[in-house]
Amino acid sequence: MVDYRNYLVWQKSHRLVIDIYKATALFPKSEQFNFVSQINRAALSVPANIVEGCGRET
Repeated sequence: MVDYRNYLVWQKSHRLVIDIYKATALFPKSEQFNFVSQINRAALSVPANIVEGCGRET
């Protein structure tokens, strides 16, 4: 299996997830279960898809 952590695109997307989680933590509490949740899940899907693709070895 390829080590996804060596890919620059994964490193940048992982950093983006961390930055987005920090930024969305500052959003109003009324948005925590709607907009913030959607933004966090969308950001997290990028590195997760890279990891999944590396696991397939294709």
